[in-house]
Amino acid sequence: MSDTELDDRRGRAGRRATAGAVRRLRCLAAVLSGALVLAGCADAPVPADPPPLPPPAEPAVSPPPAVPPAGQVVPVGALAEGAVADSETGLVAVGVRDPNALALVDGRTGEVRTKTPLPGHLRHLQLAGPGGPVLVPAENSDSLVTVDLPSGQVGGQVPTGVFPHDATRSGNGLLFAANEFGGTVAAVRDGAVVQTFTGQTQPGGLAAVGDLVGVVDVRQNDLSVYDAQRLERIAQLPAGAGPTHVLADRRGQYAVADTRGDAIIVYASAPQVREVGRLDLPGSPYGITYDPVRDRMWVTLTGQNEVVGLDLATSPPTITARIPTVRQPNTVAVDSGTGRLFVTGTTEGVLQLIDP
Repeated sequence: MSDTELDDRRGRAGRRATAGAVRRLRCLAAVLSGALVLAGCADAPVPADPPPLPPPAEPAVSPPPAVPPAGQVVPVGALAEGAVADSETGLVAVGVRDPNALALVDGRTGEVRTKTPLPGHLRHLQLAGPGGPVLVPAENSDSLVTVDLPSGQVGGQVPTGVFPHDATRSGNGLLFAANEFGGTVAAVRDGAVVQTFTGQTQPGGLAAVGDLVGVVDVRQNDLSVYDAQRLERIAQLPAGAGPTHVLADRRGQYAVADTRGDAIIVYASAPQVREVGRLDLPGSPYGITYDPVRDRMWVTLTGQNEVVGLDLATSPPTITARIPTVRQPNTVAVDSGTGRLFVTGTTEGVLQLIDP
């Protein structure tokens, strides 16, 4: 074999050896890389599932009253719940069941004037304005019904979403309905839904400060505020351990009943929504109403058959009165013309009239 041929063979052998070494190094690198990847995956924390949301707060099951209820007690209908008083007509609207109806009661005498049949049951009522109409979220009909005063005639019915729990009117005339089991809030104009807000889990009580509508989510335990002009949410804040309802006062504040947390929480609406006061109030605060003439909030304590008056001008609010009620006082209304209170006794199907 010539020297040239020998050199060629040596060259080819060297190249094969070099190529084999390169392949072995590449394989080793791949193995090491895979091991590192596996090690990295083993060490990386696995994202935990978010904790489940707590169930919605509910009114306490009231014990038998320890003392007689104050004022006058009149029968209105089975499972009475949901009440609103109109100072212009002197009527009190009360929700009853079996069958589902809206009872219109004379606020002076306690006499039931008429009963308007409803397509579903209700738990909360508000007025669209002085003189009505009454906003009736008929929950299991998935619709918002309006009932005219003083006639008791149904003025309209609008499908809003699944199980509307409460409804209110904003300053610009839009009606807002909280669809509790649909996780939405519907804005209604002229008998039609013009906007549906998502991002809620289980919306409950509603209240309007002008064009700013506050909504309590009873699963997320927060307060959202929607701008009725811009049709968007502008704030979302924690609202205690188990909020259920919210009202608005004449200073433009929201007051939230933290039913599970046994407290009333107050929020300013301007210049930004923020918590400004808190009052511990044991007894499962649930039903709420506000008297703008006397600047008094009234809240029922379902755990002890009591209605409590609060002065919202102080921070935190201060208690001004404690009055014994009928059993299971889930809702309360006030006639701002007379100051008279109306408390529903759900257990016995009665309405309590109180002059505080």
